[in-house]
Amino acid sequence: MYYPDDVVEQVRLANDIVSVIGEYVTLKKKGTRYFGLCPFHNEKTPSFSVDPASQMYYCFGCSKGGTVFTFLMEYENMTYPEAIKALAERAGIVLPEQTYSQKEKEARDRKSRMLEMNREAAVYYYNNLRTSKGAQALEYLKNRGLSMETIRHFGLGYAGKYSDHLYQHLKEKGFDPVMMKDAGLIDISEKNGVNDRFWNRVMFPIMDQGSRVIGFGGRVMGSGEPKYLNSPQTYVFDKSRNLYGLFAAKKSRKPYFLLCEGYMDVISLHQAGFTHAVASLGTALTAEHAKLLRRFVKQVLITYDSDGAGVGAAIRAISILRDADIRTRVVRLAPYKDPDELIKQAGSEEYQKRIDTAEDGFLFVIATEAGKYDLQTPEGKIDFCHAAARLLNDLSEEVERRSYREEIARRYGLTNEELEQVRIKEASAPGFKPRQVQPKRTSTVRKAQRTSERAQQTLVAWMADHDKVIEAVKPFISPDDFPDSMCSRLCRLLYEQHSTGTTDPAAVIDRFEDQDEQEKAAAVLHTDLSDIRSARSPEKALKELVCQVIIDRLKGQPLNQALEGRKRAETLKTTNITL
Repeated sequence: MYYPDDVVEQVRLANDIVSVIGEYVTLKKKGTRYFGLCPFHNEKTPSFSVDPASQMYYCFGCSKGGTVFTFLMEYENMTYPEAIKALAERAGIVLPEQTYSQKEKEARDRKSRMLEMNREAAVYYYNNLRTSKGAQALEYLKNRGLSMETIRHFGLGYAGKYSDHLYQHLKEKGFDPVMMKDAGLIDISEKNGVNDRFWNRVMFPIMDQGSRVIGFGGRVMGSGEPKYLNSPQTYVFDKSRNLYGLFAAKKSRKPYFLLCEGYMDVISLHQAGFTHAVASLGTALTAEHAKLLRRFVKQVLITYDSDGAGVGAAIRAISILRDADIRTRVVRLAPYKDPDELIKQAGSEEYQKRIDTAEDGFLFVIATEAGKYDLQTPEGKIDFCHAAARLLNDLSEEVERRSYREEIARRYGLTNEELEQVRIKEASAPGFKPRQVQPKRTSTVRKAQRTSERAQQTLVAWMADHDKVIEAVKPFISPDDFPDSMCSRLCRLLYEQHSTGTTDPAAVIDRFEDQDEQEKAAAVLHTDLSDIRSARSPEKALKELVCQVIIDRLKGQPLNQALEGRKRAETLKTTNITL
């Protein structure tokens, strides 16, 4: 933990969750809880619940949930320590100094100083744009259709024609030349001395999710090369882990992002009202980009250039995003080259129409492949059928393959049987390697697995809801009896907490620093207990639930463990418990 548990608890208790979330969401009291429209997905009927008793929130629509810290982490995209700091400041609590090793302190100070220097450089470029030196660059941006408000919002600027002015400016501000070089702002060589990396360029500050300047992109004025120049990888900037425009797009609360290729596309789309546009930074989309996107959305609309290179990049992006479990659609831009050109020439309404009719990502790949063959000839149709079959084999789930196979057959004049036969043939061809092998499970196995998971989650949620449940089950069940790792960890934490004489589910969730884990924990602790509460004999229901968890755990265990578990279950059946 970055801060001691007692400090985190002090901050949480000082920030009533209803009060904090009420600053972001309109809440209305219904019974003992408060409800409102979920801020994390679009809905018309309130399913977002805030419970003042447990100091937790949960959305029954999108399954987002957690404590007051989790809410700020999700809504404001803060880290766990940042959420603690923000709420401590809100409550007027002075946090203790964090303890760092000398190495950690140096790393923290270096990062802080580099971010401060980048910000100063961004201010310098921004101010340059508004002087006579930046007149040409400002005219260029205006000719591209950008308003002064858009220029301000994205912090656009200008690096002057002299190749050491930024260096001199930062030096006057007390920044170290070695750090300037490490930040990619200057170059130092024996032959040429010190030179600014960016000069005579329109400047695009690159900001992280927290709106901190981590790097720059520069577009040359005139015919110089390279046309676009980006910051190199630095201590604070990794282009494969950041997306341009994300600092603004995350605030849109849209269920999907528009994925572009360049800075101007993002800026133009934001100005036109499409404030959920982002772009990779001078590099092809990476798996790290996909992971970052997955934190915010489950669907991405790819809006790359309409030329051959753009189509190829879109196909690669579809594959990467699919691996990250992100659904994709592709916005068709032709006859326009890119989103910027489409909006300028056809308007934002036309672009919205293209969004509304965007094509499913996998079917876009199929359509691109179909364009390589003459489907009016038997030879072309056969070759396409084999190509489509290979692409179908790239899908990991049978239900997905079947759905797409039926649509492909319908669109291209094939039959399901023909396409399936070819698919099987391709799958058995020498050298074929499936993209991802999914173990085949019968519906009976899946149902049993779901029943087991449900039992585990119900028991843990009941333990968190009622002190006496913990007292009743502790002699018979241990955290190791839960195959589900989250249930096992929650059980362990609840036992630890109960041994101190308290039961506080929100404090348990706060033991998880990772936001995804906090949300998973909240989902378990919000398992519906209505059937349990309405049972004629809660004691009998509890015994049956614990026995089910124990017996489910025994499957596949060595004989001695299985016998020991059954003995526990039989002992529980004859034990009197009171709730």
